[in-house]
Amino acid sequence: MSKNAAIYLAHLNPVTKSHSNIISRLCKDYQVYLFPVRFVNKNRELNTRSFPFSFETRKSMVEELFGDSVKICSAYTFRAPFLRYLPPLISPYSWTMRKEILESIVENEFFSYTGDRAESWMLKIYGLRPMLGKRLEISGTIVRDLLYRDASSYLKRESDGRGPWHEYVPPQVIEIIYKNWARVEQYADAEDMTVRLFGMKFPQEGLLSS
Repeated sequence: MSKNAAIYLAHLNPVTKSHSNIISRLCKDYQVYLFPVRFVNKNRELNTRSFPFSFETRKSMVEELFGDSVKICSAYTFRAPFLRYLPPLISPYSWTMRKEILESIVENEFFSYTGDRAESWMLKIYGLRPMLGKRLEISGTIVRDLLYRDASSYLKRESDGRGPWHEYVPPQVIEIIYKNWARVEQYADAEDMTVRLFGMKFPQEGLLSS
């Protein structure tokens, strides 16, 4: 009997043990479709201190953990100017993205997973059939802060670049992070060039124009 689909919209910047645990549980009973968010301006992905790792890097993190058992899709993409997606539920561009997300799903039955109650209401209005789970025990924000603290200390020769973030990230992902350590150093002491609107962060570049 074919499995139903589980949609998981996430940042995965980076993939943490909490992400891995959620995906592992979903994989037992469902075909998981993972949609890492990305922001694009003129075919160029935008990265910031809040979004340091590229879509391809995050995709490789998931593939190292789950192989091809998880379908990784790029439909959760905001294209500049980002303000056209706001306000959510009213903007026709937000509904177009919803349509593109669902076009990635081949199963007839699906639901979307979230650990955020407010997000679950939004998903419900979009007709994405939310299933509310527990909030992430380990947030990407906490791991990024530890990464940047470690990288900053490493640049100042105050540490060996192996900080406490290791315990929150799967070993396979740790290896990928070290392969992209220059990206971590790039944003370690940088200003976060993002703005929060309607509860979501967007890069400042591309917000008003492309």
